[in-house]
Amino acid sequence: MPQEVVRRWGLDARASFRLIGEQIDGSFEHRGTVYLIEAKWTNARTDAASLRSFQEKAGDGFEGTRGLFVSYSGFTVEGLHAFNAKRVILMDGMDVFHALWRRISLDEVIAAKFRRGTEERRPLIQVSELFPQ
Repeated sequence: MPQEVVRRWGLDARASFRLIGEQIDGSFEHRGTVYLIEAKWTNARTDAASLRSFQEKAGDGFEGTRGLFVSYSGFTVEGLHAFNAKRVILMDGMDVFHALWRRISLDEVIAAKFRRGTEERRPLIQVSELFPQ
């Protein structure tokens, strides 16, 4: 998710940066917690290996660091079943579309995804399910 999109949602976003041996697509602060961003704007769905790799990056940060993984094309079924989200919230292209189209703030989306994801142990809960019309 580009830095400008996160900023338009009113969150303090930072541009992509490099650490030794890895690239982070950006970061932002949400209610006192730092989130690292991984964004995949490809036609291929994201698999469990990519999700685990990003979760490891988030886990290597300071205690409490979380991650937001945005995959435009979504995630493989196997990847969602195999991934044990501990620090990472997932969004797909439809989540971004529904949030922007319905003018739901990223603040609200992240808070709802984190709470329901924690309660239900589901790595991906769609914005359309969290905020039914």
